[in-house]
Amino acid sequence: MANHNEVAYSTADGNDYVAHEQTYEGFIKLVKWGSASVALIVILMAIFLT
Repeated sequence: MANHNEVAYSTADGNDYVAHEQTYEGFIKLVKWGSASVALIVILMAIFLT
C-alpha cells in the first residue's frame, strides 16, 4: 500500500508561494477590471441604444 502520511505539495521543493500570490493578485485585478468594463459597456449600450 502507498504511504499517505505526508501531503506532497506542501513539502515539495521548488514551491514558489510569492509568485503564486502575485499571480493570484493579478488574476483578481483582471477579473475586477474586466467585470467593471463589461458593466460599463452594458450601461452605455442601455443609454445610447434604446
